[in-house]
Amino acid sequence: MIGLGNPGPRYVHTRHNIGFLVLDRLADILHVRESSFHVNHHVASTVYHEWRVYLCKPWTWMNNSGEVLPVLLTEHDLRLSDLLVVYDEVQLPLGQIRLRRRGSDGGHNGLASILASAGTQDIARLRCGVDFSLGAPDLAEYVLSPFQEDELPHATSMIERAADAVLAVMDSGFERAMNTYNTPPTTQQE
Repeated sequence: MIGLGNPGPRYVHTRHNIGFLVLDRLADILHVRESSFHVNHHVASTVYHEWRVYLCKPWTWMNNSGEVLPVLLTEHDLRLSDLLVVYDEVQLPLGQIRLRRRGSDGGHNGLASILASAGTQDIARLRCGVDFSLGAPDLAEYVLSPFQEDELPHATSMIERAADAVLAVMDSGFERAMNTYNTPPTTQQE
């Protein structure tokens, strides 16, 4: 699993770092306490049921996230079909998540870098809504800003749901997890 974000303390709690925040939550749930640095990314690993889980944070700028792919795949003997990329999505309302098996980058530069490095659009992803509303500042400024105080409950809940969705993919399969978690949280039937 690759969570997208930017390195450094300035970006820790920004919308663009939602992929890192979801991986941090998964690390808590799975009791992962240590990570190691490998060339251009941090990676932690654990076992969840029969799954070997790698939590990878590219330590490049967002636009260069794909640089980690060859190293990650080689060092851990992974296939592209083993990947799930977690990232912020400005086209979704804050709090909504969406699992997809494939597709375009949708204008997200970090995902574009991953897809270019992979040479395919067949990369599973979990999009986490950060809602770029009309009247907001420019897009780059918006995604690099922290959540506002009134947004924090929605962001926190979304991080929890995203982590649960990842576990559901491993527990019951991608299709079933999509059917459960692609529903907006206010209408979700669990």
